[in-house]
Amino acid sequence: MFRRTLLCCTVVLTFLISCKESGPLPETSDSPPRTPEEEAKTFQLEDGFEIQLVASEPLVESPVIIQFDEDGRLWVVEMRGYMNDMEGSEEHQPVGSVAILEDTDADGMMDKRTVYLDSLIMPRALGLFKSGALVAENNALWITQDLDGDWEADSKILLDSTYAANGIPEHSDNGFVRGVDNWFYSAKSSLRYRFQNGAWIRDSTEFRGQWGISKDDQGRLIYNYNWSQLHGDLVPPNYFSRNKNHKPSSGIDHGLTIDRRIYPIRSNPAINRGYIQGTLDSAGRLLEFTSACAPTVYRSGLFPDEYLGNVFVLENAGNLIKRNVVKEEGILLEAHDPNPGREFLASTDERFRPVQATVGPDGGLYIADMYQGIVQHGSYMTPYLKEQTKLRGLDAPGHMGRIWRIVPKGFDPADSPKLSKASQLELVAYLSHEDGWYRDMAQRLLIERDDPESVVDLEDLAKNGRLELGRFHALWTLEGMGKINPELLLGLLESDSDLLRNTSLRQIEILASQDPKVMERLEEVVLTWSPNLSEKLALQLALSAEIFSGATKIGLLVDIQNQYGQKGLIRDAILSSLEGEEYAFLQALLESGSWTESHPGQEIILEALTMAIVENGKSEEVSGLLALANAPQLGWKEEVILGGMAIKGAEAEAPGFVEVGKKPEILARKDLPMDEARIEMLKRLFSWPGYQPENKPLAAGKLDEKAIKQFALGRTKYLNSCAGCHGSNGKGVSRMGPPLAGSDWVNGDEVQLSLILLHGIEGPIEVSGRKYDAPDILPVMPSHSTMDDGDIAAILTYIRNEWGNQAPPVTGRTVSSTRHLNQGRVYPWSAAELKKHMASLASASKP
Repeated sequence: MFRRTLLCCTVVLTFLISCKESGPLPETSDSPPRTPEEEAKTFQLEDGFEIQLVASEPLVESPVIIQFDEDGRLWVVEMRGYMNDMEGSEEHQPVGSVAILEDTDADGMMDKRTVYLDSLIMPRALGLFKSGALVAENNALWITQDLDGDWEADSKILLDSTYAANGIPEHSDNGFVRGVDNWFYSAKSSLRYRFQNGAWIRDSTEFRGQWGISKDDQGRLIYNYNWSQLHGDLVPPNYFSRNKNHKPSSGIDHGLTIDRRIYPIRSNPAINRGYIQGTLDSAGRLLEFTSACAPTVYRSGLFPDEYLGNVFVLENAGNLIKRNVVKEEGILLEAHDPNPGREFLASTDERFRPVQATVGPDGGLYIADMYQGIVQHGSYMTPYLKEQTKLRGLDAPGHMGRIWRIVPKGFDPADSPKLSKASQLELVAYLSHEDGWYRDMAQRLLIERDDPESVVDLEDLAKNGRLELGRFHALWTLEGMGKINPELLLGLLESDSDLLRNTSLRQIEILASQDPKVMERLEEVVLTWSPNLSEKLALQLALSAEIFSGATKIGLLVDIQNQYGQKGLIRDAILSSLEGEEYAFLQALLESGSWTESHPGQEIILEALTMAIVENGKSEEVSGLLALANAPQLGWKEEVILGGMAIKGAEAEAPGFVEVGKKPEILARKDLPMDEARIEMLKRLFSWPGYQPENKPLAAGKLDEKAIKQFALGRTKYLNSCAGCHGSNGKGVSRMGPPLAGSDWVNGDEVQLSLILLHGIEGPIEVSGRKYDAPDILPVMPSHSTMDDGDIAAILTYIRNEWGNQAPPVTGRTVSSTRHLNQGRVYPWSAAELKKHMASLASASKP
């Protein structure tokens, strides 16, 4: 393998560019490649900051991932094969590399390049460890190491041939962030990896994001999609995937904001859908995210206090970076743009392509600028984009690239840290550093050194440290070293910090499951918490309750449901711990004495439990459900149980799996709150002498077998996302939302209905001849644009075929095309405006 170390001999100046009164250079009619000095003059940056050039070609080319190591060296993944011409002719050639850049004279500029690994095909992921790195290239994941100390890879061993096997750069595993739990997580992936006991292990996890992934100070994973700028996890990984009988609708892939607006400072004609009306404004500027990527959490004290915890989202098609302020609202996260109308960073250079960012050990925000004309992969380039690319000369040149650093004005570059030389005690102290980079790096190095003598200091920090986050990292360092101490964790369960109690609860689960004495002491502690649980503690206790014995588990979860069951996230957490025990929990809930009146949260969990019980497939439990529903007087609880059973009956792959001695009495009742079609769905679960349901696809109304399964998914999504305003019965909720049952908006045009969910609707609206307006309903129905196309289609299919509604199903393809064709719409519709828009679409479609 070709290796080289390049000491840059070209005199490279440091550029300090701040927002001057004259502003950035104006855009030009064409988009010629600029020198770094010229590009630097095109930036508009938030007040109080300046942008500095760190490296440029030839020191770096086509950077797509940047990451600092323990000694402040910057590792760069160079995807040199990506779209250097219209044909992507280098995509399958071994032209990529992983390089290490160093600043040898502490002037803030990289001046030394070491090629760690070259001859790579489309490298796309980097995870540093010990004297090497996980590297993804050529549609596989490799373990690479430097064995002789020259920082050039000597070993390359295949770890996973399935990683990034798709091969399409926009839709394959990428990234890597080392989670606080010591696993490596990727974007666009359902895989995670960890080095433990001398070997790499691979595990499945929830699917997350598209390009780039990071984490916040509490270890929550943050990611996004090109059309939705900011998503994240509200629960730790792999809890919500435990119960095969329940599909959660919250917690993972939570949209932090529905705001899609962006504010470029130049025209953006060379984007894939620039020809669609509404994608660009009158000045030709992109209106909303189309290529959001690499959300980066700011975890340093260098910027002013209000920037701590902010998330920077990169938009390479719009040549800008957006800043989001993230707020914690109980167990939820919400984000907003603090400066609507002006981005944190924007450029008038069409070739400025921010594709990845990281926070350095100095606290600066480092930006990988791929600096090239084409950022859309050839698989998805429209004829319009190809024409614009050629017209503007963006198809060449390739193999350029810059790395920039954003810092407060007056920033003075400092020597890079040398944490590889730090002592054990120094590394333990770094766990309490104010900057997340130092905490993360110290945790990693202590685990890799695995020195038994550090355990005492780590336990002391966990018990007595002054900084909550330092104690938090100490616990996860001990976990990574395999040195979990049950006495330490049991003691911290008495802490007044929810973060430390939740972490201790997570870590003690395996120990308690293996040691009855630890379990007994753990149960004594958690039973004292109820019923005075905070939201955060209730959430983790619901997740961890899986390990407890039946009676303890059921009792704890009933208390949590009765206290916080109106919150969808906690309902899903409860259900995640109940695989195979849903029936016992449902019985305990109904016997708890607090279920006399109907509330949305109670209806939702009752139906979710019903569906999970049927999914679990135990005949005696399904028969028991039917017996529970056969009350002398059918009320809301019986109606919910029967409705849930009917939905599961419709999608049953083995009809009649519940064998009974005779036809259930309830099926002969005349007061069933169901139509004939729904009764047939319910009957499909059972068989009895003389009756065996046909094992063939079931169709109902306008729904075929595929649409019925879509209908069932839509019911679950609807209950969690829509029932609070429109009611579980579709009749609307006073002061919240209008009815959906019998609504011409629901039963009408599927594109019009899709637009309402994608963009929201505001102001007065007429439904079935009645006008609804505030204060009778909320003034605005918000957008549901953070949902993916399939989930939106499922909800629409459900509401169009429930409560007496009958309309054709809606496909994910319909929602997707509607989303794309109306890209640029960033405000809710009014009823009048939406009808006018639909009329214009109808007119345009006429020959």
